[in-house]
Amino acid sequence: MSAELVVGGGGCLAGMLCLQGMQMLLMRRAEVGSMSAAPAVMKVPAASPFGRHSTAPWSPLMHASPATHLRREEPVEPIKGVSGDAALTRKAADFRMAAGMPKDLDKVAFTELLRKLIAETKFLQNNPRLGVVPEEKRACRVVMQDLAPYSTANGGPLIVEELEYKPGRSNLKVTYPGSTDRTIAFVGSHFDVVPADPESWDKDPFQLTIDGDKLYGRGTTDCLGHVALITTLLIELGKTRPSLRRRIVVLFIAGEEGGEAGVGVDECVKNGKLEEVKKGPVYWVDSADSQPCCGTSGMLSWSLKCSGRVFHSGFPQKGINSIELASECCAYMQQRFFEDFPPHPAEEAYQFSSGSNMKPTQIECAKGSLNQICPECTVSGDVRLSPFYEVEDVKKAIEQYVADLNSGDMQMLPTRGKWSKFVLGTEVMTQPGELRQGLVELKWQGDIETFRLYAGVAVTLDSEGHKALVQACRETYSVVKPFSVNGSLPLVKMMQKQGFDIQLCGFGLMSVYHGVNEYCTLTDMQKAYEVMLRVICLIESVTN
Repeated sequence: MSAELVVGGGGCLAGMLCLQGMQMLLMRRAEVGSMSAAPAVMKVPAASPFGRHSTAPWSPLMHASPATHLRREEPVEPIKGVSGDAALTRKAADFRMAAGMPKDLDKVAFTELLRKLIAETKFLQNNPRLGVVPEEKRACRVVMQDLAPYSTANGGPLIVEELEYKPGRSNLKVTYPGSTDRTIAFVGSHFDVVPADPESWDKDPFQLTIDGDKLYGRGTTDCLGHVALITTLLIELGKTRPSLRRRIVVLFIAGEEGGEAGVGVDECVKNGKLEEVKKGPVYWVDSADSQPCCGTSGMLSWSLKCSGRVFHSGFPQKGINSIELASECCAYMQQRFFEDFPPHPAEEAYQFSSGSNMKPTQIECAKGSLNQICPECTVSGDVRLSPFYEVEDVKKAIEQYVADLNSGDMQMLPTRGKWSKFVLGTEVMTQPGELRQGLVELKWQGDIETFRLYAGVAVTLDSEGHKALVQACRETYSVVKPFSVNGSLPLVKMMQKQGFDIQLCGFGLMSVYHGVNEYCTLTDMQKAYEVMLRVICLIESVTN
């Protein structure tokens, strides 16, 4: 899973937001609307295209389109939800479909390969914001060495292709041939890892430590454990050479943790290296907890700079308190967001624990004396967006909220008591360059392409790939519980829109993703090998 963007510093603003304040805003609008003698010079703010509820006849929000125009059309038929009963075939997986393949993971080979990969993790750490750039080529070289005896270069069946679009940033594509042009693909397992601080670990994060069933080290869960697992599966294919109808295509990728463009799977897709896998399910192997993952959320990070007027705190009516302004602006924007992007019926069907949400997570204030009204405050936060809304709509909507605040709605925001002001009266004298009205400025932490990169995805539930995965998990674990997560995965929505049947799975532990003392278990990886083999056999059994 990819690392989340962290912006700014300071405490949480959530406790400052209040429902009472928004109720006061609506009441003030109603009062303005009931005025029978409004000044003739009153300026009508520009209309907002995003829906709100207001009784003020001149309010820009009275001319807005209803919030529902942002929603996708609700289906006439009830939405089909995820189910642990999904199945591709009536019969259990027949391992004869991959004759000769061992049913059990080679634990010694898997562990030794994982040991070699973890030994490279000091050079695989990725955090672009800190200037930490990985050398995925080092991990790629380890995998290629283990695959070499079974590659076409040495008389084997595996077609091994290193794909390098930036120096040292290798992707690796491996293909096991089939008798048809139909495919089963395993992609998304990545060579890079998030940074680890050895001082905070009980184990050396850059060496594999085995403690009973637990395998400790940076990347064991995310995602080098998956790289070692799939490589071991490829080696078994190379050894046993089963006669398959479907081609097995694997792509290990670079640049996942940093979300960089032009490095990893996006560039592979751009260069046509995955075009053939549109003819079958594409399993993105970078989830966790050994169950089918049916959906993810998108993420947009933002910051809101609120500017006021500094003044002695003994005269609050002559200043504009940026902290209070930030509180009310966030409440205003959140209310509009939740009206425009309400819970979608498909979220429950896909078992998302929560729907789309917008919230502040950090706050910074200008440094000054305690007896000064703070002139500048910046709030940062994020939007988590369910896959049933589009990031373009959210970005446009939030930008309109800010525009409406600056063009007129700010004067109707509730204030704290009689003396707090966001728009100063004419009796207050100001110096040249000083604000007479609060100012709100929005800054996105990324561009629209970044937000599209991290857009959420909902897998296709009637896909042969989904049915095979659920059935394989049920046959392996006895019980299967498909789920969706509010975290984000890069690139998956982009690939789905381009015609790939994206399915999500993973076999590490969500509880230690990016965490201190990260580990996976050997038992989970043994079961994972069985799941993947069953998936191949199930899909083979329905392929003509």
